[in-house]
Amino acid sequence: MSTDVLQVQGLDVFYGSSQVLFNMSLSVRQGETLALLGRNGAGKSTTMKAIAGVIPAKHGTVHLHGKVITGRAPHLIARAGIGFVPEDRQIFPDLSVEDNLTIAIKRDVDGQSAWGLERVYDMLPLLSPLKNRLGGQLSGGEQQMLTVGRALMGNPSVLLLDEPSEGLAPIMVQKIGELIETLRALGTTIVLAEQNLHFCLGLADRAVVIDKGSDVFCGTINELNANAEIKQRYLSV
Repeated sequence: MSTDVLQVQGLDVFYGSSQVLFNMSLSVRQGETLALLGRNGAGKSTTMKAIAGVIPAKHGTVHLHGKVITGRAPHLIARAGIGFVPEDRQIFPDLSVEDNLTIAIKRDVDGQSAWGLERVYDMLPLLSPLKNRLGGQLSGGEQQMLTVGRALMGNPSVLLLDEPSEGLAPIMVQKIGELIETLRALGTTIVLAEQNLHFCLGLADRAVVIDKGSDVFCGTINELNANAEIKQRYLSV
């Protein structure tokens, strides 16, 4: 039976005096890909950042493997098993590709290292010939691949991908989709934030639709695809 690796319950998040998440809740099962869908500004990135500890939650809890991680520093949340690929990538532009990867090396929560340099280069062959190139000299798509590789080097229990296809050329969007599909086939637990429903259709198992900081739908991708009202009202489809 599937077990929940990640549980988010009743998150309220503020930027200053403005509330941006309202009682946000979701759960992710072992080996599942969950899509967070919604228009720009709906609260997808804020949800990701709150899980990763980048911004604090005023109320609510996040459980990872049954343990509360809410309120921990971001580096301790990463150490507990959350791998975060932010929307703006945040690579180190003055370090080489290989240094960007090796700086993120850590074992998983059980002390194992399933992901290392060789396996990341095998998974992301585009990076291997660029290993000595500075991060700031990479294209947007190459930087996105590097950021995913860096997250994998930390051997995460859950991989958070925030808008991985945004702003990329169609060929790179296709490559990112193929990468996610491969990671999913390997049993990686993924939370994928996207505006593009069509990008998620073949990648995700379930979806949470977010609107104005609240979860307004949770169900399988097939259930969402069959729900014309939800798609039209919240996803402009």
